[in-house]
Amino acid sequence: MDATLEPDAALVARAAAGSEQAFRQLYRRHARPVYWIARGLLHADADAEDVTQETFVVAWRKLPGFELAGDSLLPWLATICRFQSANRLRALRRAEADELDERSAGTVDIEQQVIDAELADRILRAVDGLSELDQRIFRLCVGEGYAYQAAADELGVAHGVVRNRLSRIRTRLRTAVTEEAS
Repeated sequence: MDATLEPDAALVARAAAGSEQAFRQLYRRHARPVYWIARGLLHADADAEDVTQETFVVAWRKLPGFELAGDSLLPWLATICRFQSANRLRALRRAEADELDERSAGTVDIEQQVIDAELADRILRAVDGLSELDQRIFRLCVGEGYAYQAAADELGVAHGVVRNRLSRIRTRLRTAVTEEAS
């Protein structure tokens, strides 16, 4: 039978048994669509080419335990391609972040530090003017990240008390901080 007419299921079975020729045929058949999926996700030719290769490397490793559910191998390859593309995007973002960190490591924004310190002081002064219960709610929910119910349990009050008071506290603090800044 001509390999170009051989269905994916037969090629997958042969490739899973170790046939490199069958796998090459699957590669020729599906490399272009896999590339275009990667290209659409990554928007870069070189990255799409790399991900296409990585997709087929992963497929080759996983084929021995794989059972083709439909008539085409492409949906499975597309899934692998999407995962490989996501991994590539994460790596690119990490590299960009590392590069930004390296560039900004020596740079200190003194003006922003002064503004942040002044804002923190205004917030602390406003918090000092709150009742003891409101200060504790603010500390637990905002400072320590407690959920409303966890803060309510800690303080021995109802969930609604924490939710309502925290809403009022935030409004009061916003008002106090913006008035003091003016």
